[in-house]
Parts: sequence; structure tokens; C-alpha cells
Amino acid sequence: MTQQFTITRLGHQGDGIADGPIYAPRTLPGEIVSGTLVGQQLTDIRVETPSEHRVKAPCRHYKSCGGCQLQHASDAFVTDWKLQIVNNALMAQSLEASLRPIHTSPEQSRRRATIAVRRTKKGTLAGFHGRASDAITEIPDCRLLEPELIAANPVAEALAVLGGSRKGALAVTLTLSEGGLDVAVKGGKPLDGPLELALAQATEKHGLARLSWDGEVIAMQHAPVQRFGTASVTPPPGGFLQATKDGEQALLQAVFEATHGAKRIVDLFSGSGTFSLPLAENAEVHAVEGEAAMLQALDQGWRRTQGLKRVTTEVRDLFRRPLMPDELKSFDAILLDPPRAGAEAQVDEIAQSQRPVIAYVSCSPVTFARDAKTLVNAGYTLEWVQVVDQFRWSSHTELAARFVLSAAT
Repeated sequence: MTQQFTITRLGHQGDGIADGPIYAPRTLPGEIVSGTLVGQQLTDIRVETPSEHRVKAPCRHYKSCGGCQLQHASDAFVTDWKLQIVNNALMAQSLEASLRPIHTSPEQSRRRATIAVRRTKKGTLAGFHGRASDAITEIPDCRLLEPELIAANPVAEALAVLGGSRKGALAVTLTLSEGGLDVAVKGGKPLDGPLELALAQATEKHGLARLSWDGEVIAMQHAPVQRFGTASVTPPPGGFLQATKDGEQALLQAVFEATHGAKRIVDLFSGSGTFSLPLAENAEVHAVEGEAAMLQALDQGWRRTQGLKRVTTEVRDLFRRPLMPDELKSFDAILLDPPRAGAEAQVDEIAQSQRPVIAYVSCSPVTFARDAKTLVNAGYTLEWVQVVDQFRWSSHTELAARFVLSAAT
């Protein structure tokens, strides 16, 4: 039976929410919508009274593709909504901060994407999964990815023919690099001699920089180099990389500003050196990360680059063994860039260390606000927050922030 509801707000995943709560994807606050209620989810949605912020989706795949959640909303609305997400997270912890204007990456700027590829009776199907669905939508005119990534879909299809299964989809991560296309595949057939040979031949045929299969490098024709500042780094297969060069630069500028003047910086959750190596142009850096392969790539990038100050590395699980106050005392600035879970244990130790400046990069406003509360309670001031939207049209929000010890302001 069709029922009618008024959307009152958006949830953190970008869904419209009516009283109940009732969840209605791809709707906006103020809209009157109708549909069939299944549990708490509204299906077969029809917008009876549209919001003034509703726009025509710029991508023709939007209706069936699950890669974006907010193409039906104006850019101005999405900007305000993402700033409000950050503000609400801070308010929930009784915190206030100066939110700077949001920085949004342009269309077709994503340099990395994981494509789902399935073998079919007629051949292969490659694209993004539909919303909460195993169905795959082809994306030849995607407005999110860099054109070179879209053009690489045939590579993903060819790999599925060689090593895919009719039982499930391959996850093919395509990353643009200075050396060419870096491809990492998960969920394929177990490697054996014939498959390794076929994959190596495919690497050459398609001009790939590197191909890895469930974590094992099959072939590398050219180093899949990423440039961090003046340093050239070859991250391990599947290693973390910011989604867009534009977004990475915005975060880096915020980190530069937050740590300006520091002579010795510790970079916690450093990855392969996204921030460590550019910071080393002006300061000594100690990079700490749980994955040894990432630090090896960082170290090699540093050693091959002239003009950088000293960079040291340390493999360490910062969730189980955070750096203690006595280990932090020699640094005059701390940089944190943790995963979505935040850095609760490490922040507890930082709060006790009373270092003068902290730069915090976060992909989760909620865990950031939790950690920020700990620092503020320890005497720090949250000076400013820079929100960065490099996952355009998604519900994902990133930020960079600066904390200073109140006595040092």
C-alpha cells in the first residue's frame, strides 16, 4: 500500500529521513514523498513535492549506480550539509570551532576506483554495484572518475575472463600513477602456473605499470610512482592513497599551515608518506605506521630524493602500542591521520604529552570530535577546521584541523 511521508532531515549516509524513523534514499528535507514501506525503508519512491534544492543528476548512470548518493541535490545544499555534519559532531561533544569554507574536488577527478567485474554467459560485466545490491551497473559516462580510469574498464573485463569466476565478482582496484595503470585484483581464482603466465602476458598487452593478484605482484613493467611533494614513491599494491590529487593538495596545505615553523614532526599513521615527505622539505620527520611495506616505500622515496631533511621510520601498531608522552617530548608538532576509527588510545597519550601543536586529518567527523574532546579537556584549543570534500556526491566527509596548547597561544 502506498503511503505518504514528509522528509525532515538527511542521515549520515545521505538518506532522507521521515518521522518514525523512515528512510527514503535520494530524497531531500522538506520533500513530500510517497512509496511502499518495507520495515523502516521506503521503496518505489515518488517525489510528490520536490525541494528547491533538487536538481537533475549530472550522470546518466545515477539512477541504477550506487557509486554516488547525492547527485540529486544542488552543490550548495551538499556543501552546507557536509559542514553541518562536522558542526553537529563537534556540538555533540560540546565543542566549537571555526569552520573554514569547504574545499570540493572537481568532477572526474577520482584517480582510484574499485570496479566490480563478473563473468556472464555473454562475456563480462564491469562497473559499480547498485545501491545495497549485487547488481553491477556499467559506467561508461561516469562523472566521478578521471577519464583514464573509465577507459581502463576493458582491462578489468579482460582480467575477469582470465581469472574470474561465474560464482562471484572480482574486485579490481585501478589506480592512476606516473608509470601507468596500477591494478590490484581481489577475489580471483587461486594462482597457478598457467594463470600467472596469462596474467603476466595481460600486463604487457594492456601496458599496465603493475598487476597484483590477491596481494601478490604478478608483473611490473614500470614503477607505479606517486609523487608526494618532490619525492617519488612506489606504494605497495593496494596501499592507501588519497582519492583525488586535488583533495590531497587541500589537506596538505592545511597540514603545512597547522605545523608551520615546527622543526621536528612526528607523523602518526603515516602511510607511504603522503604528508611526511612534503613536510620533510622544511622539517625533520619521524613516520610511524603499522604496515611495514608502506614505510619501506616511504623510506625509499626519501632516500632517492635530494634536498629533504632527515626522515626516520618506525613500524608500530598505534592502536595497541601508541607512542607514550616520553617518546613524544622531542617533537614540537604532531600529525595524526588515522583511519575511520580515530586514534583514541594515541590521543590519550598525546594529551598527556602537552606538545605545543597538533595537526589532525580525519575521514570521520564523529571520531574526530571524540578525540578533539580529549585534547580540549587536556588544555588544547581547537583553532580551526578545514572540511575537504574529495568524495564528491557522496556522504563521505574529510577534514583537517589545528590544535594548540592553550598556554602556547
